[in-house]
Amino acid sequence: MLQQKPSISILTGIYNTPDLQILQTAVESIRQQTYTDWEWIICDDGSMDSTCETIQSLIQGDHRIRLIHNETNQGLAASLNHCLNYAKGAYIARMDADDGCEPCRLEKQVRFLEEHPDYELVGTAVRLFDEDGIWGKRKMPEIPEKRDFLWGSPFIHPSIMIRKQALLAVHGYRVAKETRRTEDYDLFMRLYEKGYQGYNLQEELYDFREDKNARKRKKYRYRIDEAKVRWKGFRLLGLMPKGVIYVLKPLIVGLIPYPVLVWLRGEKDRFV
Repeated sequence: MLQQKPSISILTGIYNTPDLQILQTAVESIRQQTYTDWEWIICDDGSMDSTCETIQSLIQGDHRIRLIHNETNQGLAASLNHCLNYAKGAYIARMDADDGCEPCRLEKQVRFLEEHPDYELVGTAVRLFDEDGIWGKRKMPEIPEKRDFLWGSPFIHPSIMIRKQALLAVHGYRVAKETRRTEDYDLFMRLYEKGYQGYNLQEELYDFREDKNARKRKKYRYRIDEAKVRWKGFRLLGLMPKGVIYVLKPLIVGLIPYPVLVWLRGEKDRFV
């Protein structure tokens, strides 16, 4: 008897994340989903520590979760493409190994895509947390348009679910030097260039681990890479020449002292 294909394939790339408690939180948040017709493909991206052993101890005996490997570290885009090669589901969901999500997350995203065939992609609002607990929330535009890409990615990458056929139509994630930290931004712009549309549920269904000082530590070379991704993406979306100033945004922001940047941003992600 042929085994029925799962509706959802969850894709995760992981590298040097051996903390048992962190990984256990992520694994249990998926196991506790109210929507149970899923498989989870985790790609270890050449970890040099005990990450593999820790994951294997957590998923032992659960046939729905598969651990695959990159022999060497290749980056998130390549790892997710590797996962995609094994995916059997009609829907592709993202998940990061150090995050968590509400039990109803997958159910609500599948329901949305089934009830709204004009949309290929659905993300969610998120709660932001670090080792001290939840420190903020983030919502993205409900119905992102092309111009929303000028400021930044209008989707929170690990919260998304996308129809597999749309992801394959743009050949998955683009693996390049400049997409090392912006593989999601690049992907979403290429999807919109093909005419695909996305939506963001305004409910916080995902817990996104983000250090409050993460932006402060962003290396300038990654800001240069982001500028290159913006240049290519904005040209695809017909946002040039207006978009030139936004291409320079990551470079300019990288020169602003962090306390000033926090003030300009108005602590918009924090609870009031």
